[in-house]
Amino acid sequence: MPLRIAILVSGHGRGSNMAAIIDACQHGEVDAEVVLVIGTRREAPALQRAAEKGVPTRVISPRNLGEEEYALRLLRALGEAQVHLVCLAGYMRLLPVAVVQAYAGRVMNIHPALLPLFGGKGMYGEHVHQAVLESGLKVSGCTVHFVDEHYDTGPIIVQRCVPVEEGDTWQTLAARVLEQEHQAYVQAVKLFAEGRLRIEGRRVHILPPKPS
Repeated sequence: MPLRIAILVSGHGRGSNMAAIIDACQHGEVDAEVVLVIGTRREAPALQRAAEKGVPTRVISPRNLGEEEYALRLLRALGEAQVHLVCLAGYMRLLPVAVVQAYAGRVMNIHPALLPLFGGKGMYGEHVHQAVLESGLKVSGCTVHFVDEHYDTGPIIVQRCVPVEEGDTWQTLAARVLEQEHQAYVQAVKLFAEGRLRIEGRRVHILPPKPS
């Protein structure tokens, strides 16, 4: 049975990382299927993009809900879809603790910087890339990590680097990083699907391929 994936998105994202994962699964690059995309707003561009690719979508809005009720609705949807792995892609909230605990070691996120640098609440999109430029660092990149109860602090799975070039704006840097995000996220999902990730404390070990 192929790995069953759900992707969580928020209201405004274009869904390019989501699309990269869906395409990799549909084209056979990853032995998995995206069985559900959950958004927080009905008008989210990512939900429309997922529907166009034939993936079922649902809206579960946290508005006017306490964390416990929001978590219960998410867990119900994930359970009904028999999800094995949850991927956050432009999901701008802190995932409820109950969901993190229920899917411990089975929730991934991608961050547009080299964690643990430039992470934490409020560090997303333009804010991250501006912070990198202002720091004077010569490299940036992206990080795929397992999700814990805090922002951007879970064990790191995959990182990819890009140069910070003379004359970069946050937009040009973001575009360069985004290209690597798509590849890194698919790589991490593929490793998970192949059973090649082992978490030991803060470290994620990548195991060799299993004999065919």
